[in-house]
Amino acid sequence: MFQFLFKYPSPVFIKGQFVLLSTWPAWLLPVLILVSAGALALFLWRRMRNSQAKLHVGRAGAVWGMQSALVALLLLLLWQPAMIVGELSSRQNIIAVVVDGSRSMGISDSDGKTREAAAIAALNGGVLAGLKDRFQIRFYRLGGGLAQVSSLDEIAPVDTATHIGRGLEQLAKDTRDLPVGAILLLSDGSQNSVGIGTSGIGTDALQALKERHLPVHTIGFGKAEHAHDVEIEDVGVAESTVVNARMATTVTLVQHGYGAHQATLSVRDGDKILTQRQITLAPEGQVQTESLFFSAGSAGAKSLTFAVEPLPGEESAVNNAVSRPIVVTNARRRILYVEGEPRWEYKFIRRAEADDPTVQVVSMLRTSENKVYRQGISDPAELAEGFPVRAEDLFAYSGIIIGSVAADYFSPLQQELLREFVDRRGGGILFLGGNSSLSDGGWGSSSVNELLPTFLPPGNHNFRRNPATVELTAAGIDSPITRLLDDPKKNAERWKKLTYLADYEDPGSPKPGATELVDMHAGRRTLPLLVAQSYGTGRTAILATGGTWRWQMSEALGDPSHDLFWQQLLRWLVAESPGTVTAATPARLLMDEGGLQLKAQVRDRNFQPAPDAHVTAHIIGPGGADALLDMAPSQTTSGQYQAEWTAEKPGTYLAEVVAESAGGQPQELGRDVLTFQREDGVAENFHTEQNRPFLEQLASETGGRYWKSSELKNLPRDISYSEGGISVRNAKELWNVPIVFLFLLGLPVAEWLLRRKWGVV
Repeated sequence: MFQFLFKYPSPVFIKGQFVLLSTWPAWLLPVLILVSAGALALFLWRRMRNSQAKLHVGRAGAVWGMQSALVALLLLLLWQPAMIVGELSSRQNIIAVVVDGSRSMGISDSDGKTREAAAIAALNGGVLAGLKDRFQIRFYRLGGGLAQVSSLDEIAPVDTATHIGRGLEQLAKDTRDLPVGAILLLSDGSQNSVGIGTSGIGTDALQALKERHLPVHTIGFGKAEHAHDVEIEDVGVAESTVVNARMATTVTLVQHGYGAHQATLSVRDGDKILTQRQITLAPEGQVQTESLFFSAGSAGAKSLTFAVEPLPGEESAVNNAVSRPIVVTNARRRILYVEGEPRWEYKFIRRAEADDPTVQVVSMLRTSENKVYRQGISDPAELAEGFPVRAEDLFAYSGIIIGSVAADYFSPLQQELLREFVDRRGGGILFLGGNSSLSDGGWGSSSVNELLPTFLPPGNHNFRRNPATVELTAAGIDSPITRLLDDPKKNAERWKKLTYLADYEDPGSPKPGATELVDMHAGRRTLPLLVAQSYGTGRTAILATGGTWRWQMSEALGDPSHDLFWQQLLRWLVAESPGTVTAATPARLLMDEGGLQLKAQVRDRNFQPAPDAHVTAHIIGPGGADALLDMAPSQTTSGQYQAEWTAEKPGTYLAEVVAESAGGQPQELGRDVLTFQREDGVAENFHTEQNRPFLEQLASETGGRYWKSSELKNLPRDISYSEGGISVRNAKELWNVPIVFLFLLGLPVAEWLLRRKWGVV
């Protein structure tokens, strides 16, 4: 219908440029149209004034509008309107037909035909013959890479990965000396590429196509969504942890066809189930996030599987599970506990951590004005001079607990070290409530007030020896620090039933960005009890009481609540405190490709960048893989080192990075361990529905079009409107377009009929 009315196909008007071919000046056209419209208005007004048949203003305006439109159209035709559009020269250009050969194209949809077979059938159904009448054809198979093939028979859905952007970029570069007029891509739009840009194919690929003026026409295959399927979208879990740590993970999933159904979500280490629980699936197509808590277990590199047990009738069960590598270490983190007075809390904190192999509490207890009782020290010289005054001594600890100690106990130098401990070193500080703590200890007016996660109240009489009950906030219900029971509702109820505290301190109001995890109810007042925040590269928290020991003494014999809470709190305090060497990789999970970029940040004992270190990485993996790499200094970041390596085989790998000082007698600066995993043939199991939005966007941004099956008969004709390859710019005159004649005839006829109806003919 469009071409019947406008003579030319739609690409002429979409891609073309409207011009006037007449030699008369273009500015004269609108002037004449305005003059003509004014003259018609004056003429009509005089006719109405002298006529006996009166025509009200609205009807007169309609008559004037149709007469003016007719005159404007006639004047426009005198200026010879046309569309200038680029068009490929016949038989001189190549059309690159690119067929997706990845495994997802082997999926059979509702008609029982695979997507690959549907793509071949679409080409053989007339598209290919129409293209061959006008152009030369080259066939390409797209998967993990791009390969030219001599015929469609050589294309099969076998590739374990799809990199559409990379393939199109390679095609643009490989054919830069050839007259390629357009690209025809047949795909389901599923791809595994990383670093994608706004178009979904990467900025480099998009730029390469635009420089060549290569439009990408896309034909999509596959259902837009599955009728019955559950798919895990992502899993968030820490890269490393310590032995027997209570880990928190978030699993993001989406379902189709199983809204409000019950499903089992689990975490496995090999065949061992670490945890599992029942969940209720969200409504159709809605992304939902579920939390799980489990014990990390023994030390070592592990590959954990996070899965939703398959439901009856699922179209695909392979996308119900994903794996993530983690490292469980037995390294002990040391925490310095400074207490200003003997009290029960000191004793019970140390007891709670006595059996924790991952945390060592080193304590300083002030027993009198000039006496300090030390426990947990590694040698007699440790803390012999009191609280450290050198960064390298204080930074040897991963966390600090400050009990009932006034701010002026610490010198200005030591207070600055506390700030640097959190900001630069990345450590954690926990402030406890007490008779000489927080505002009562003058911390609000100290130079480290900015470390505190709350705005302390004024005055110095905010400590109370009164009972207070506790209750989790909404954030506390989901926090691994306060998780006494795995079930969120039962955990919240358990906290309400804990024995009341015998003392508390008003910590003030949380600062912006701080998280309030636990509240306490003291009489009619509700105050924050546990507040945490991130600061610099570290974290700080306030526990506004010194009475949690009552949870141990007053609860039933063997109740783990007190010890579990303190173990989780102190592990959170030091879990992300980095060592002097921090190893990282942009991708812990390598999908079908083993290319790895390894980075390490190296610092000295003062946690300043160490630019002159000798850094090596020892990598071991499956099949006897064993490599020793020298890491080169970064040219942009001081103290950063990097290396590239390829994991040849699928499996879990372990990398240990060691840094030594340069010089005649090298000394070890530190070491770190990380794990990564290569998986082959897995990426194509996810997001197997047709990614039509991506295919439409790719076509739109390159000047092509997304084609439906019912429109393919016009593809050989419309694909020729391109400025790629060898093209000429043709002028398509518009004076003889059918719709123009319809207007030339229709406007006066419509005016006559209206005037007759109104009685003013």
